[in-house]
Formats: sequence, structure tokens, C-alpha cells
Amino acid sequence: MAKSVRKITLSQSRDIPFNRLVLSQSNVRRIKAGVSIEELAQDIARRTLLQSLTVRPVLDDGGAETGMFEVPAGGRRYRALELLVKQKRLARTAPVPCVIRTDGLAEEDSLAENVQRAPLHPLDQFRAFRDMSEKGMSEDEIAAAFFVSIQVVKQRLRLAAVSPALLDVYAEDGMSLDQLMAFAVNPDHERQQQVWQAVQRSHNKEPYYIRRLLTEGAVRASDKRAQFVGIEAYEAAGGEVMRDLFQQDDGGWLQDPMLLDRLVADKLERAADYVRAEGWKWVEVAIDFPYGHTYGLRRISGELVAMTEEEVAAAEALRAEYERLEQEHSDADLLPEGIDQRLGEIETALAELDERPVQYDPDEIARAGTFANIDASGALRVERGYVRPEDEPAISKPEGEADIESSATPGATSASGDATEGLTGASANAEEPDQEDSIKPIPDRLMTELTAYRTLALRDALAQDSDTAFLAALHALCLKLFYRYTPESCLDVDAKSVVFGSQAPGLGDTTIAKAVDERHRQWSEQLPRESAELWDALTTFDRDSRDALFAHCVALSVNAVYEPWNRRPRALSHADRLAEAIGLDVASAGWSPTVDNYLGRVTKARILQAVREAKGETAAQLIEHLKKDEMAERAQELLTGSGWLPEPLRTAGCLSSATSPASESGLISPSASEEDTPVSEREGTMPDAEHPLESAILPDEPLVAAE
Repeated sequence: MAKSVRKITLSQSRDIPFNRLVLSQSNVRRIKAGVSIEELAQDIARRTLLQSLTVRPVLDDGGAETGMFEVPAGGRRYRALELLVKQKRLARTAPVPCVIRTDGLAEEDSLAENVQRAPLHPLDQFRAFRDMSEKGMSEDEIAAAFFVSIQVVKQRLRLAAVSPALLDVYAEDGMSLDQLMAFAVNPDHERQQQVWQAVQRSHNKEPYYIRRLLTEGAVRASDKRAQFVGIEAYEAAGGEVMRDLFQQDDGGWLQDPMLLDRLVADKLERAADYVRAEGWKWVEVAIDFPYGHTYGLRRISGELVAMTEEEVAAAEALRAEYERLEQEHSDADLLPEGIDQRLGEIETALAELDERPVQYDPDEIARAGTFANIDASGALRVERGYVRPEDEPAISKPEGEADIESSATPGATSASGDATEGLTGASANAEEPDQEDSIKPIPDRLMTELTAYRTLALRDALAQDSDTAFLAALHALCLKLFYRYTPESCLDVDAKSVVFGSQAPGLGDTTIAKAVDERHRQWSEQLPRESAELWDALTTFDRDSRDALFAHCVALSVNAVYEPWNRRPRALSHADRLAEAIGLDVASAGWSPTVDNYLGRVTKARILQAVREAKGETAAQLIEHLKKDEMAERAQELLTGSGWLPEPLRTAGCLSSATSPASESGLISPSASEEDTPVSEREGTMPDAEHPLESAILPDEPLVAAE
């Protein structure tokens, strides 16, 4: 005989007027959490009550019902209804759907309602937002309906748009929410799935690594090419931008690099057309030029166009208005918005008036050219007025010089009196006594002997006149560095400015490079246009000006660049002595370790050593468990402002406080693995390095991205 099953009887439910309900003290929820009472009241006003209250009859001392009911489960809903009643948006006698409980304890009702309720899976929430959007609700309407920000709605819709295959993995707890957010950066489902497969085979499954794979090949919106073209122009041309809604992305990533490069080339070419219209002989266009690309070219000088009477009057009126506004609000702690905006407008207008155009000689323009490229901020940079050696006008020789040179032989003696070889018969016979009464040129051999003696006498005299010797050296250096090289100095002194931009991309956009270029420009404007006038001009300079110009010329000839194919240990050692003599501090000059310029291009051991030297062992231990890329990023944050420098940039006697005493020798001690490995077995090892700079860059740690 089958056993009978006891039937369950559900609790009675009915509508009870709100004024007959009271809040029970048996509600187990004591801590506020979730949606606020005000937001819940707004939701009830919008959708009415979606869930009944659980109530129990209030009994008198005799156990009889009083007609009142207490609410042990649903207290937040009760308080939201109470708020609506106080706001007169709900009648005090409005019927409220209630489930009436009589068995068990009131605390049991409250606890069971909260504990037995299963929270909504985040994916269900994302899909619900997506469904509402597909049914016509705008993002603003969804945000208003659920009392969240527009950004939250965008994020949830973006998560719901991830590949369905990956959403299924997330639903089965196969990936974390952080990983899912990383996949949302790229809307391409196929690419998302490819990256997921790659991540499955990799030891690195961190969100930052997923983002890097998904944005591989894209161009950051902060790239100077993107800044030059503009995101709006790129999108108008059909380009797409990936945005990360879950962390700072600096404007996102441009997905079509080829389109971007085409837009950059087109815009640069249009800019070049405007420059060509000025009449220049040539215009070179590139995204970037190596630092020092103008070496060997003469730069012509122009004159600033003076202000017109109207511009002078406008500038005076603007300055007067600026001073008046400043005086009127001198006592205010905070300027009114309108006044502050007007002062900014005046400053901009005055800057535009002060930025005078440069006018060049039309004849010089016809032989000179211009470089056009993009600076670090994404703005167009135009460098005008450079003359190539082949475009220089022919130099006319002084009268009589051609005759002297034509009679000279290829083997003539040097000014120092070296032996002369290969004299022609005509030259040899030139020493024969002249029988004619007319005065002939002095014979070549005699001229050589006489000038050799004069040269020796000149050396001796110049050695005893330091001021003139200094002026002569300065004259020779300026001829080489500011003019087309001509034999206008009798000093055999050479100077050249080393072009090393190709070894250090972006060097021309640094603060130091801009300072050097600006100083060179200012000196160029103070020197005469013609090299023949240089000596007279230098004699008019005071001693301080000569010293400053001499230091600038000598500085341009410094070459302390390490090149593995050009070993120069003694020259690099001299660079160390020079840096020590002038107290060089590269950190104060603006260099700071970043992922791009150092941390991302050395091993983890070096990253940890840098942090250990700058911030101590504790800071190094905080990041030593991280993957290489994330470690480099965290190290950059830790080292910012610390003054820490890698060994090749340190100066003896000027070590940063961030450098530990153990590293003051300028050399890094090898890691344990390096100590255990014979030198001969280290790949590419350069034995017996003669200079600390060469040995500091260990061959097993090249300055390239290391995995």
C-alpha cells in the first residue's frame, strides 16, 4: 500500500491597509546594504510593489488578534512605502499585498527570506540590460530605471556583447569577471576567441596580458600620429576606436594603423604644400626626423616682421584691460569664472601677437629648404631655412688667389715645412734669377719656406697670448658649426656635431634637446650671415659672451655614445671624467625610468634591483611575484620622482640618494645565476671590457623587450 504524502498548506495572503502595519523588532537585517530606501521608494513608485511583505498578527495579552500586523520580513519595503506616504504619494489606507505567517518565530521568517534568496548572477544582469536595450530602451532610460550611472549601463552592455562562447565560459566560472572585462576591450568575437585559446596555452592569464593581446597592432590614441590627425577625422574616414570602459585607456586604441598612416601622410603633404607655396627650393616631410638631421646644413637667418600700428594698438589695449581686471579682483581669493576666462583669452591673444612671423630674403629662400614633421604633442613642426652644401652659391676667390693656386703643384710642402715631392720643371726653374726688371710673384718653394718660418713664429707668439688663441679657436669652431665649411681659418681645428638620433628615437622631443636647439638658434641670430665677417664680429663680443659661445661649440662636439661596433673605452672614460668635472646629474636633467625607456627592456632582476635601490627591500618584495609587464608598470610608479638612475647614467660623486651604496661603483653585481655561469658560456659576452659603461650593459641583458 503506497504511503500517503502530506500536502503542504501555503500561508494565507491578503491585502492589508498600510496604516495597520508596523515594523517588527524581529527583523534580522541590522546593517544597511544595497539600494537605498529613497531609490527603492522611487522604484516602487515606478513599478509598484513587486514582492509581498511577510507579516504576523499582533496579539493582545490574552492572545487575541488586535487587527494590527507586524512586518518581520520586508522592512526595507515597509520603510519605502512609509516614505511614499509621508510624501503624500501613497494613501495611508492603501492596500499592501501581505503573506500572513502564524507558525514558527518571526526571526525565522526574516532570516529565511534573506538567506534562501539566491543573488542574481552578474551575467543574467548583463543580458537583462542588453534585452532592454534591444527592446528600445535607451541607455539613459535604463540608467534612470535602475538608479545607476550611464557609465555602469555602458559597461554592462559591453560585457553582454562579449563573444557568446566566452560568456558561457564565464557562466560556468571558467574565467573571472576581471578577465571578462579585459576581453570586452575588443569587440571582435573571433579575435576574442583566438586570444582565449592562446591564454589557455600560456602561463600568463592576467587581465593586463589579455588586454595587450587584444590591442596588439592597434595604435594608442595618445600616439602623436593620432593626435596630429585627430580622433574625429580618423573616425570620419571609417576608422574604429577600441575603448576600455573598465580602466583608464588614454583615449583608447585606433584599430586601423594603415588608415591612420595614410591620413597622417595626406595631412603632412597638405601642410607641405602650404610651405612650398612660400617659395622654398625643397620641403622634406616625415613623421619624425632623427635628432641632428640638420647637421652640415647652413641655416639662413630671417627678420621678425614688425607689428603694424593696428597690432601695436591692439596689444596695448589688451594689456591695459588685463591690468584693469587684475586690479579690480586683486582681493578676491577666487576669480569669477567669466573674469578668469577673459584673462585667459587676453593671454592667448597677446601670445599670438608676440609670436611674430619671420621674413627671409627671397634669394635665400630660392636655395634653402624646409623640414616638416610631427612633434611629441602631435602638432605640426616646420623648420625653415636650411641650405644644403650643393645649393650654396659659388665662393668668389680674392683677386690674385687664382693665379697663385694655378702655379701651385700637387706636391707642394705643407705649412709646417714637410718635404715637397713631384715638383714640375716650371716650378723648379721658378727659382732661377729673374733677368727682367718687372716684379714677378715669389717662387713657390721660397713662399713655402717663408711661410713655414712665419707659421712657427705665429705658433710661438700665439702660445703667449691666451686671449687671441681663445678667439682663434672660437673662430675656427664657429666656422665649422654655423657656416658652410670654408678654409677661412689657419687653425687646423675640426669639430663635428654627432648625429645620434637613430640610436635614441624621440630624443629630439626631449626638454634637453629643445634647450640645446634653442641655444644654437639664438647664437645663430647673433652671428653675421657671412663667414668672412665672423672674425670682426667675435672681436666685438665681451668675454662672457665669448666664453658662452665657446662652451656651446665645444659641447656640440661631445660624443659619449656607446656603440658595440665602435669600441672606444678611453673616450668613454674621458666622458666620465668630464661628467664628474661638471657635476652632471641626468635625473635633474629630466630623465626618469619608464617602461619604454628602460624597465620594459631589461630583465626582472634588474627591475627589482632598481626598486630595491630606490625604495628598499620591502617595496621590491611587493612586486617580485608579478609578471614581467605588470612588474615594469608598477616599478615605473614606484620610481617616479625617486631620482634613481641606471649605471650608464650615473656620475661619480653625484650619485642619487636613490642609489644604494652597494652600487656606487657604477657596476651591478651579477645575479646568482650569472655568478654560477662561466663567462665564456654567456651568450655574446664581451670579455675584458675596458670601461664601466661597456661592462654595465651586460650582453645577456640586451636593451630590447625581454620575456
